[in-house]
Amino acid sequence: MYNLLKGKKGIIFGALNDKSIAWKVAERAHEEGAEFVLTNTAPALRFGDTHILAEKCNALIVPADATSIRDIENLFKETEKKFGGKIDFILHSIGMSPNVRKKFAYDELSYENFQKTIDISALSFHKVIQTAKKFDAINDWGSIVALSYIAAQRTLFEYNDMAEAKALLESIARSFGYIYGREKKIRINTISQSPTPTTAGSGVKGFDGLLDFTERMSPLGNATALECADYCITLFSDLTRKVTMQNLFHDGGFSSMGMSSSAMQLYNKSLECNECDYKNQSELEK
Repeated sequence: MYNLLKGKKGIIFGALNDKSIAWKVAERAHEEGAEFVLTNTAPALRFGDTHILAEKCNALIVPADATSIRDIENLFKETEKKFGGKIDFILHSIGMSPNVRKKFAYDELSYENFQKTIDISALSFHKVIQTAKKFDAINDWGSIVALSYIAAQRTLFEYNDMAEAKALLESIARSFGYIYGREKKIRINTISQSPTPTTAGSGVKGFDGLLDFTERMSPLGNATALECADYCITLFSDLTRKVTMQNLFHDGGFSSMGMSSSAMQLYNKSLECNECDYKNQSELEK
């Protein structure tokens, strides 16, 4: 360990269980000397394992629905009581789409569900930052990080309305990054992570196939949850004090690829199999 976060304090949203990226971030932040408050919705705290993480990291748990201004305000008040002052970092690791969960096709969306997707996965980020600014809750040169995905820039089958939510999330980071950076030197960035087998990610239809495809396409392979946690730690630390308003790809190089040798070989095998099936069917018909 390098004590990169020694003396720093923060809030971590979204640590549900040990598959969560937020869980890994919390563990790494603790190892690097940070203190923090863990938060999630009350139902998630009841059904998840956050209490185990809190005990391990000696962290306070404060229930909060990140779509509720009242809950967010209470979260910052309780956090200030806990630490006796301001914090230095926030991790926003929140995302959920009722349309994805219910397997609604993109061209048959429920707009009520769509609004919930945007509120939970993107507007919650704005609400957290706006409330932090209102309370002057973050020390100068603090850092705010949210987790995103490349579907904000590219169309990925079955990612559905979460793509719009991630695009909005990244836009909020840029817009608020300018204001908060100018006024308080606070950095705001998003990390576009590889597909990661978290509880939420694994619920996306065809996830196993996507995971295999991105692994084959990425020169360095998919980035794991723990590796993403390491990256988050650098953004919370003083080593990245001039990095802000960025969407940072942490995906093994996938975002810069067009076609890899491994993916092409698999595609060619699929073509060969299809050709064999076609020839065999033609012979049977004769």
